Amino acid sequence: MNKIVQCVPNFSEGRDLEKVERIVSGLKNQEGFNLVSYEPDGDYNRTVVTLLGNPEKIIDALVDFTKVVIDEIDMNVQSGEHPRMGAIDVIPFIPIENVTMDECVVYANTVAKKINEAYNIPIFMYAEAANQKIRVKLPNIRKGEFEGMKTKIKEDKWAPDYGTQEIHPTFGVIGVGARIPLVAYNIDLNTTDIDVAKNIAKAIRNSSGGFTYIQAGPAMLNERGHVQVTMNILDYKKNPIYRIFETVKMEAKRYHVEVTNSELVGLAPKDALKRSIKYYLQVNNIEYNKDMTLDEITKYSIEYLKFRDFDRLKIIESNI
Repeated sequence: MNKIVQCVPNFSEGRDLEKVERIVSGLKNQEGFNLVSYEPDGDYNRTVVTLLGNPEKIIDALVDFTKVVIDEIDMNVQSGEHPRMGAIDVIPFIPIENVTMDECVVYANTVAKKINEAYNIPIFMYAEAANQKIRVKLPNIRKGEFEGMKTKIKEDKWAPDYGTQEIHPTFGVIGVGARIPLVAYNIDLNTTDIDVAKNIAKAIRNSSGGFTYIQAGPAMLNERGHVQVTMNILDYKKNPIYRIFETVKMEAKRYHVEVTNSELVGLAPKDALKRSIKYYLQVNNIEYNKDMTLDEITKYSIEYLKFRDFDRLKIIESNI
């Protein structure tokens, strides 16, 4: 049986689309895996790449991919709405078919070792691949971002898992991990008041006393002309999308602000969407069919979760 992993490298360029194309070009038309999508965002100045396929083939490609990023991105002149600590900020491995989480931890360590040995880039292991409890949560590692990492990495407790205690001068560092599928999810608000997004993010995120498994923050989308609550749902089975979506709508009302749309960044498993669809169908007294098609999942997701820029290819199972 073929082993299939999802790998979602995020790199710190989303504005210069010609540069984005040069960076991802080496991931296209490769044997053994598919470049499912790459989604540049100018406000975040970040591109989320989704790869699906054979883990060994993906690992080899990522080593070459890193060299291209080194040549293209200088973190000393990079800025954007999204926190980042390196030109490639994160490389997570996610088990999809015939692969265990333990195997994904091995894959994560393999690519981390290869990248460090090839380019002398320090690597921090996170999530299921973390070697220390404080490094399980990525924000703990990334706190201070690229600029702060120059001194942070010299502290004994922040020595990298691979490499020396000196950041790459133009690239920074990388977080490499293994995890279950998370849902990278953003909710649009019809206001330009960033404080509204800050307050709502604070209300829902775990670190401020909100929902467990939710990381959230505010973002100003200058290109679209509104603010956004941006988040990672780390375990959609424990806190499904609908619960967060409805809470944000409720919190927005106190500021006389409306939720206009929501956005899925990268891909999500169909189970994550079906759990929310089931809720809305029950609310509307509509029979739920657990065997609904991917097209039905797509239709209901747009209708009830107000997804924009969404089609069935944003569902992992559409790409296998």
